[in-house]
Amino acid sequence: MKWILSILINSLVLIVVSGLLKILAPNSFYIENISTAIVASVILAILNVFVKPFLVLITLPITVFTFGFFLIVINAFTLKIVEYLLGNAFHIQGFGTAIVAAIFIALFNMLIDNTVLNPLSKRK
Repeated sequence: MKWILSILINSLVLIVVSGLLKILAPNSFYIENISTAIVASVILAILNVFVKPFLVLITLPITVFTFGFFLIVINAFTLKIVEYLLGNAFHIQGFGTAIVAAIFIALFNMLIDNTVLNPLSKRK
Protein backbone atom coordinates (compact mmCIF):
# COMPACT_ATOMS: atom_id res chain seq x y z
CA MET A 1 0.00 0.00 0.00
CA LYS A 2 2.83 2.41 0.85
CA TRP A 3 4.45 1.69 -2.53
CA ILE A 4 1.25 2.65 -4.39
CA LEU A 5 0.94 5.86 -2.37
CA SER A 6 4.56 6.68 -3.16
CA ILE A 7 3.96 6.10 -6.89
CA LEU A 8 0.90 8.36 -6.86
CA ILE A 9 2.68 11.10 -4.92
CA ASN A 10 5.68 10.95 -7.25
CA SER A 11 3.31 11.12 -10.24
CA LEU A 12 1.78 14.30 -8.87
CA VAL A 13 5.24 15.71 -8.18
CA LEU A 14 6.24 15.01 -11.79
CA ILE A 15 3.16 16.86 -13.02
CA VAL A 16 3.82 19.81 -10.70
CA VAL A 17 7.47 20.00 -11.77
CA SER A 18 6.42 19.82 -15.41
CA GLY A 19 4.03 22.73 -14.89
CA LEU A 20 6.63 24.72 -12.98
CA LEU A 21 9.27 24.23 -15.65
CA LYS A 22 6.75 25.17 -18.36
CA ILE A 23 6.42 28.53 -16.61
CA LEU A 24 10.19 28.99 -16.41
CA ALA A 25 11.03 27.60 -19.85
CA PRO A 26 8.17 26.59 -22.17
CA ASN A 27 8.52 23.20 -23.87
CA SER A 28 11.33 22.14 -21.55
CA PHE A 29 9.48 19.38 -19.66
CA TYR A 30 6.43 17.64 -21.11
CA ILE A 31 4.22 14.92 -19.67
CA GLU A 32 1.35 13.87 -21.91
CA ASN A 33 -1.19 12.95 -19.19
CA ILE A 34 -1.66 11.52 -15.71
CA SER A 35 -1.27 7.94 -16.88
CA THR A 36 2.08 8.83 -18.43
CA ALA A 37 3.11 10.38 -15.10
CA ILE A 38 2.11 7.20 -13.27
CA VAL A 39 4.05 5.00 -15.71
CA ALA A 40 7.04 7.35 -15.44
CA SER A 41 6.84 7.15 -11.66
CA VAL A 42 6.78 3.34 -11.77
CA ILE A 43 9.77 3.28 -14.11
CA LEU A 44 11.63 5.73 -11.86
CA ALA A 45 10.91 3.52 -8.85
CA ILE A 46 12.24 0.46 -10.68
CA LEU A 47 15.34 2.36 -11.82
CA ASN A 48 15.91 3.63 -8.27
CA VAL A 49 15.87 0.05 -7.00
CA PHE A 50 17.95 -1.66 -9.68
CA VAL A 51 20.04 0.91 -11.58
CA LYS A 52 20.66 3.78 -9.15
CA PRO A 53 22.64 1.71 -6.57
CA PHE A 54 25.00 0.60 -9.34
CA LEU A 55 25.41 4.18 -10.58
CA VAL A 56 26.05 5.42 -7.04
CA LEU A 57 28.65 2.69 -6.54
CA ILE A 58 30.60 3.43 -9.71
CA THR A 59 30.48 7.19 -9.07
CA LEU A 60 31.22 6.96 -5.36
CA PRO A 61 34.53 8.87 -5.46
CA ILE A 62 33.03 11.88 -7.24
CA THR A 63 29.92 11.70 -5.05
CA VAL A 64 32.07 11.85 -1.92
CA PHE A 65 34.23 14.61 -3.42
CA THR A 66 31.14 16.71 -4.18
CA PHE A 67 29.61 16.00 -0.75
CA GLY A 68 26.71 14.08 -2.32
CA PHE A 69 25.69 16.71 -4.86
CA PHE A 70 26.58 14.36 -7.71
CA LEU A 71 23.50 12.34 -6.73
CA ILE A 72 21.49 15.07 -8.46
CA VAL A 73 23.29 14.21 -11.69
CA ILE A 74 22.45 10.53 -11.18
CA ASN A 75 18.78 11.43 -10.60
CA ALA A 76 18.83 13.54 -13.77
CA PHE A 77 20.33 10.60 -15.65
CA THR A 78 17.51 8.33 -14.46
CA LEU A 79 14.99 10.94 -15.64
CA LYS A 80 16.63 10.90 -19.07
CA ILE A 81 16.38 7.09 -19.11
CA VAL A 82 12.64 7.41 -18.42
CA GLU A 83 12.41 9.92 -21.25
CA TYR A 84 14.11 7.46 -23.59
CA LEU A 85 11.79 4.63 -22.56
CA LEU A 86 8.53 6.61 -22.80
CA GLY A 87 9.29 8.42 -26.05
CA ASN A 88 7.09 11.34 -27.05
CA ALA A 89 4.77 11.05 -24.03
CA PHE A 90 7.53 12.19 -21.65
CA HIS A 91 10.06 14.75 -22.83
CA ILE A 92 12.85 16.64 -21.06
CA GLN A 93 14.70 19.14 -23.22
CA GLY A 94 18.39 18.76 -22.45
CA PHE A 95 20.38 17.47 -19.53
CA GLY A 96 20.36 20.85 -17.78
CA THR A 97 16.57 20.73 -17.61
CA ALA A 98 16.82 17.20 -16.23
CA ILE A 99 19.14 18.45 -13.48
CA VAL A 100 16.75 21.29 -12.59
CA ALA A 101 13.83 18.84 -12.63
CA ALA A 102 15.76 16.43 -10.38
CA ILE A 103 16.40 19.25 -7.90
CA PHE A 104 12.73 20.27 -7.88
CA ILE A 105 11.59 16.65 -7.53
CA ALA A 106 13.94 16.12 -4.59
CA LEU A 107 12.75 19.33 -2.91
CA PHE A 108 9.07 18.51 -3.38
CA ASN A 109 9.54 14.95 -2.15
CA MET A 110 11.39 16.21 0.92
CA LEU A 111 8.65 18.75 1.58
CA ILE A 112 5.88 16.15 1.23
CA ASP A 113 7.74 13.66 3.42
CA ASN A 114 8.34 16.16 6.21
CA THR A 115 4.97 17.87 6.21
CA VAL A 116 2.53 15.09 5.28
CA LEU A 117 3.90 11.56 5.41
CA ASN A 118 5.99 11.70 8.59
CA PRO A 119 3.21 13.29 10.69
CA LEU A 120 0.76 10.68 9.39
CA SER A 121 3.10 7.81 10.22
CA LYS A 122 3.65 9.18 13.75
CA ARG A 123 -0.11 9.19 14.42
CA LYS A 124 -0.34 5.40 14.12
